[in-house]
Amino acid sequence: MFVIVGYIVALGCIFGGFIIHGGNMGVILQALPTELMVIGGGAFGAFIVNNQPKVLKATFGAIPKLLKGSKYTKARYMELMALLYDILQKARKEGLMSIEKDVEAPHESALFKKYATVGSDHHVVEFITDYLRMMVSGNLNAHEIESLMDSEIETHHHEAHAPAAAIQRVAGGLPAFGIVAAVLGVVNTMGSVGQPPAVLGAMIGSALVGTFLGILLAYAIVEPLAGLLEQKNDEATKELQCIKTTLLASMQGYAPQIAVEFGRKVLYSTERPSFSELEGHVKGKKA
Repeated sequence: MFVIVGYIVALGCIFGGFIIHGGNMGVILQALPTELMVIGGGAFGAFIVNNQPKVLKATFGAIPKLLKGSKYTKARYMELMALLYDILQKARKEGLMSIEKDVEAPHESALFKKYATVGSDHHVVEFITDYLRMMVSGNLNAHEIESLMDSEIETHHHEAHAPAAAIQRVAGGLPAFGIVAAVLGVVNTMGSVGQPPAVLGAMIGSALVGTFLGILLAYAIVEPLAGLLEQKNDEATKELQCIKTTLLASMQGYAPQIAVEFGRKVLYSTERPSFSELEGHVKGKKA
C-alpha cells in the first residue's frame, strides 16, 4: 500500500509541477511508447544478460512481495519466542532426547502446530530444527554451532541480497538507456533538418523525453524497490539472529526464560516486545 502511495506522490508532484509551469503533456505522451520501448527493452535485456537464472527467478518472485506489508511484526516475534521457550522448557524438564521427535518431524509436532505463523514458515522451522538436532546429538559445542550459524546466516543474507543488487544495477543503467533514447531522437531530428522550426522543436522535445524518462524510472520507480527489498532482507536476517541468540544462550546453561530474553534484545526496537508483553504471551500460550 505504501509503495503505491509513494509512487502516486512522486509522479503526481513531478508531472503536476510540469503542468503548472505550462508544460505540454501531449509531447511526453506522444513520445512515451517508443521511448519506453527503447529504455525499458534495453534495460530488461541487460537485466537478463547480467543475472543467472536463479537470480532472475528470485527477483521476479520478490517484486510482488514488495507491495505487501512486512510480516515481521511484534506478534510474530512473540510467537517465535514463545515457541522457542516451549521447546527449551521441554528439553530442560524432560531432557534433550524428549524433543527428538519434534525436531525430526516438525510438521507433526504439537509444539510447532501450536504456533501456526512461525510453524508454517519453512525457513524458520528448518533453521530451528537443524540446530536443535545438533544440540540433541551433543557432538558440537556452543562455539562451533555459533560459527556454523553465522556462516548460514551470512549465506542466507547473501542469497537474499542478490535480487536487490540486480534491481539496483537496473536502476543504475536506466539513465544511460535514457541518453541512448535521446541520442537516437537527435539522430532522427538531424535527418529532418529541412523541416519547419515548429516541427524540429517537437522532435527535439520528444528526444529529450528519453533522458527524462531514464532518470525518472531510475530514481523514482526502480531504485526505491531495491532499497525496500534490502530492508525486508535485513528483517529476515534479524529473525534468524534472534533464534541463534536464544539457542546459544540455552546451550550456555541459561534457563529458557532468560534465553528468550537474550533473543528479545536482538530485535529492532520498533518490533521488540517488552519484557512484560513477552512474559504475558508465553504464560498465556502455556495456559
